[in-house]
Amino acid sequence: MSGHGDDAPSPDELAGVFHVAAVDRTDGTVRYFGEPLVRPDAAVETLRPQFAQSGYSLSLERQPAPPSPVQSVRPAGDGFDTPRTQQYALVAEPKDSGGVPWLNVGLLVATVASTLFVGASSWYYIPVTEQPLRLFEAWPFVVAMLGVLGIHELGHYAAARYHGVDVTLPYFIPFPSLLGTMGAVINIRGRIPSRRALFDIGVAGPLAGLVATVAVTLVGFTLDPIQVPQRVREGASQYAINFHDPLLMQAIEGFVRALGIGTAVGPTEAVHPVVFAGWAGMFFTFLNLLPVGQLDGGHIVRSIVGQRQETIAAAVPGGLFALAGFLYFTQDAPPIGFGVWTLWVFWGLLAAGMAYAGPARPTVDEPLDRWRTVLGVVTFGLGLACFTPIPFEIVAA
Repeated sequence: MSGHGDDAPSPDELAGVFHVAAVDRTDGTVRYFGEPLVRPDAAVETLRPQFAQSGYSLSLERQPAPPSPVQSVRPAGDGFDTPRTQQYALVAEPKDSGGVPWLNVGLLVATVASTLFVGASSWYYIPVTEQPLRLFEAWPFVVAMLGVLGIHELGHYAAARYHGVDVTLPYFIPFPSLLGTMGAVINIRGRIPSRRALFDIGVAGPLAGLVATVAVTLVGFTLDPIQVPQRVREGASQYAINFHDPLLMQAIEGFVRALGIGTAVGPTEAVHPVVFAGWAGMFFTFLNLLPVGQLDGGHIVRSIVGQRQETIAAAVPGGLFALAGFLYFTQDAPPIGFGVWTLWVFWGLLAAGMAYAGPARPTVDEPLDRWRTVLGVVTFGLGLACFTPIPFEIVAA
C-alpha cells in the first residue's frame, strides 16, 4: 500500500454510483466529495467490495463543503453542484495491516486469570492460597462468564463488519472481585452509515449474548450444586449477599425442574457457579439495554425513533433515581449502611452522563423498516425479563 491513497479506486471507477466532483488525499485517507447517484446507504454497500479489494474501508459522511485545496475532477456546470456546495463525502481509509492484537490478548489473559481466582475462591470455596493448583477447577465458571460476555461483544463485531464499519476486537476488563471481570467492550472507529446499520450493530450484541446466557443457565441448572464448606458456613463474616433471580432465570429453572433434570439445592449447598454466570449475563443485558447514550438500548431507540431518542434518554436517570429512592424508603436498612439502592443511584448518575453526551448519529438518518422496529421492541421485552428491581440484598449472616 502506498500510504498516500494513490492505489484507491479512481473517480471514474465510481461512475453510476457516486458522482465525484473533488478528491482529497491526506495521510493515506481518500475523500471523494460529490453526490450519490443512488440512495446514500446503497452507494456505500455497492462500492464497499471494490474498496475492500484495494485495502480500504469505506464510509459516508455529510460534508457542507470540501476543504481547500482539493483536486477537482469535474468542471463546474456539468449538471452537478460545484465542489463547495457538495453535501457528501465518501471516506476511504486504509485498513489495518493486521498482526497480533497484543493488547486484546493481554487483557484476555489477565481477565481469565482474575476470573479463575475469583471463581475458585468465591464460588467454588477453594482455599487458593493453600491449594493453588486447584485454581483451575473453576474453569467452567470462567468459560461461562467470559463466553457470555465475549459472544455479546462478538455479536456487535460481526454486525459492524457486515456493514463495513471499522471496529476493534473485544477488550476484556479484568477485575478481581465478585465476578472477576467488569465486562468487555469494543471500539467502533468508523462512522455508522445508516440507521439500519446502527440498529443491527446495537441489537446484535444483546441478542447474541442472550442466546449464550440462556444456554449457560440451562447447563448450570443441570449441574450438581456446590457443597459449602463448614468453615464458610461458620465463618466470622457478619453479613451475606442474597441474589434475586429475574423472570427469565425463574422460567429457565422451572423448565429444567419440570423435565426432572438436575438436583435441588440443599441447606448446606449453593447453586453451581455456572448458574451465577447466567445470572450475570442477564443483569448485564438489562443494563446494556437502558435506552440512553451509547449503550445498546440507546443505539436501538435512536434507530427506531430518530432524534426523539434524546427525550427518552433524558427520562432514564430520573426513573433510576426514583427506583433508588423507593428502595431506600421501603427496604430494611442493610447491616453495612448501604444497600441495593446505591446501585441504581450509581447507574442513574452514569445514565445522566451518557444522556448528556448524546447518542450515536448515523450518516444517513432515514427511517427504520418495520421488521427491525418490531425486533427492537421484542429485544426490549427480553431485556425486561432480565430485570429485577432488587438484584441482590445484603443481609446479616
